[in-house]
Amino acid sequence: MKQNNECSIGGCEELSLLQAQLMSLQREHQQRELQLRERIKELDCLYKLTKLIEKNEDSLDKILQGAINLLLVSWQYPKITCARIRYREQTFQSSNFKTTRWKQKAPIVISDIKEGVVEVYYLKKSPRLDEGPFLKEERLLIDAVSNRLAKAAERINTRRQLKVERQALQDANAALHDSLVQSQREKKKVGVSIQAKVDKIVIPILYALQAEMSSNQLEYLELLKKNLENIISPFVEKSQVTMSKLSPIEIQIGDMIKHGLSTKEIARIRGISPATVNRHRESIRRKLDITNRKVNLTSYLNNIVDK
Repeated sequence: MKQNNECSIGGCEELSLLQAQLMSLQREHQQRELQLRERIKELDCLYKLTKLIEKNEDSLDKILQGAINLLLVSWQYPKITCARIRYREQTFQSSNFKTTRWKQKAPIVISDIKEGVVEVYYLKKSPRLDEGPFLKEERLLIDAVSNRLAKAAERINTRRQLKVERQALQDANAALHDSLVQSQREKKKVGVSIQAKVDKIVIPILYALQAEMSSNQLEYLELLKKNLENIISPFVEKSQVTMSKLSPIEIQIGDMIKHGLSTKEIARIRGISPATVNRHRESIRRKLDITNRKVNLTSYLNNIVDK
């Protein structure tokens, strides 16, 4: 009888031990399940933050406000969690935000300069864990969030700065183009004025002198013409393509026609017959493709210079 009682007591002790081990396993399982849920929340937070940044790559305000909503549901006790993000002169916070002594924070650092801070608060006292009431994994999470926000802010700021610089460059190019156009207009205006004065004052005198000069003197006259052309050429535009069709003699006669000299005057100056001058006139009209057209040769030659 005594032996049976001892066996019964031994069986009870063994059963109690098994029950204790089972409860320990259940607690361990629950703890692991809780940790797994927390890790899933943390990964989900980072994933959704990445998507948030991709979706709003040009709006830092939307990114920071969206990050607040992600922080609230990613900490261990979301019902008593509030959050705030301060960036430069701006502040983004949850509707239930309140500062308490249970706080976790991470700086937003861009180019080694602290530009803001990410803060998570618990509104009520919670069990003490790795960092006050916060898990060590939550420290890693808030650091990761602040780091990603810093990179997003830097990227957006750089893009905005590039846009400003690009617009400034475009404005400068437009202003330079307008300045060049205006400069070309002024240059052409000056050229037209110079050419008109040379044509009306200088050229007729040179042609009058040419008719009275000896062969030796004509060499100096030609030199004078070339130097005069070199002086005014930077200011006067000429159609080289059109005039290149003419022979040197035709260019000289065309120049006289352009300045209003008659056939007889040209013949007298060059010492040739009027018939020869007329043949040159016909050749000039043919090469300029105005034969059989009611076009005044003097006006046409002047228009070539103006263009």
